[in-house]
Amino acid sequence: MGGAGGDLLAQRVVVSGRVVHGGPDGTPLARAWVVLHRVTMGGGGGPIDSSRTDGRGAFTLTMGRPDTTAIYVVSSWYDGIAYFSEPVTGSRPRADLRPLLVYDTTSAGPGVQVARRLLTVARQQRDGARSVLELVELVNPGRKTRIAADTLQPTWAGAIPADAIQFQVAQGDLSPQAVALRGDRVAVFGPIPPGEAKQLSYGYVLPATTPQLAVPIDQPTAEVDLLVEDTTAIVTAPQLDTLGVQEIETRRFARYRTRALPAGAAVTIAFAASRGFQAASLVPVVVIVAAAALAAGFVVALRKKTSDV
Repeated sequence: MGGAGGDLLAQRVVVSGRVVHGGPDGTPLARAWVVLHRVTMGGGGGPIDSSRTDGRGAFTLTMGRPDTTAIYVVSSWYDGIAYFSEPVTGSRPRADLRPLLVYDTTSAGPGVQVARRLLTVARQQRDGARSVLELVELVNPGRKTRIAADTLQPTWAGAIPADAIQFQVAQGDLSPQAVALRGDRVAVFGPIPPGEAKQLSYGYVLPATTPQLAVPIDQPTAEVDLLVEDTTAIVTAPQLDTLGVQEIETRRFARYRTRALPAGAAVTIAFAASRGFQAASLVPVVVIVAAAALAAGFVVALRKKTSDV
């Protein structure tokens, strides 16, 4: 029996931490419910343990039989908002989490800021269209979690190109269900707490008729990064750094970076096919001239053969 009990204890993983209200220097939150969740690669899982914090805001939770292929997170609700810890695995017998920070909420105060915007622009598809994937890092500079005032006033909104089509929200820190496209503006209605940047990711397609991508900088942006698969494209922007070509999953992208940009700054990517007179535009002419030369040669040869007869 002792051996069996030892085996069971060896399979347990203890997860501990604290819940703190108001930021890293805030006050411990006593009697708060905390829940340990298992998340599988396929998106499944569920809660496996729960407890209330003690007077110091501390908690201890247990994984009975940890799944080494899954990840685990701890959540706690405060003022109607769910907050999550960093993910941990069941590979070690103990996991000590960073303090789980919870905040009051507000729909006013300083606006959410854009810390970084990364655009990955693919080369043309067979139909001439180009896919664009954007990753936006949003920072709440306030001391409370920013929430939407109502369905007309989002937590944050930002512009995308007016001719973009097939808009889709990708996986990120913000739930796709809390993001919507309003005209040519991406609107976020989910909560954004203070502290670390939250990543918003979405994609769209530029039609074949788009000669260049004009990135709309509709608000101050601390940094813009560009990955352009068409390495012959011309990128223009204030304070632009050219960072060479990088291979990503067997594809090659030209890398660019700007420093802080004010609202209204001009950032454009002129694609090779749209830049006036190109060598590629000579192909039909070359084909016609070559065909004419072959035809002329055939006529001369035929005449020569006739005169010889």
